[in-house]
Amino acid sequence: MESVLLIVHLVAAAALVVLVLLQQGKGADMGAAFGAGASATVFGSQGSASFLTRGTATLAAVFFLTSLSLAYFSGQNVVRKSVTELPAIEQPREAPAPTDIPAAPGSAEGGDAPAVPRDVPRPE
Repeated sequence: MESVLLIVHLVAAAALVVLVLLQQGKGADMGAAFGAGASATVFGSQGSASFLTRGTATLAAVFFLTSLSLAYFSGQNVVRKSVTELPAIEQPREAPAPTDIPAAPGSAEGGDAPAVPRDVPRPE
């Protein structure tokens, strides 16, 4: 059902774009008044206003209804859960620091790095 509705929606959108692009602007009638040729011969003597206007209104209504229907159907498949119902994420525990850390090379001989005393307790 949703697939058919989506196809109808896409076809209506494409046809709506085409119909809007086919319509003449408000200033196009001035050119016909001054001898721009037979601008009204394609859609009859009244011009394209009534045919294209009705088609655009109909396709706009179809597009609007399919949009609302697709929004309704997409909301039906959502499973809402509270944040408090979700399982807690366990934090990985850090491995305990080894107590027998060798001194950095050169620290006992008076190198660039100061010697680290081994009897200082480590924060946990």
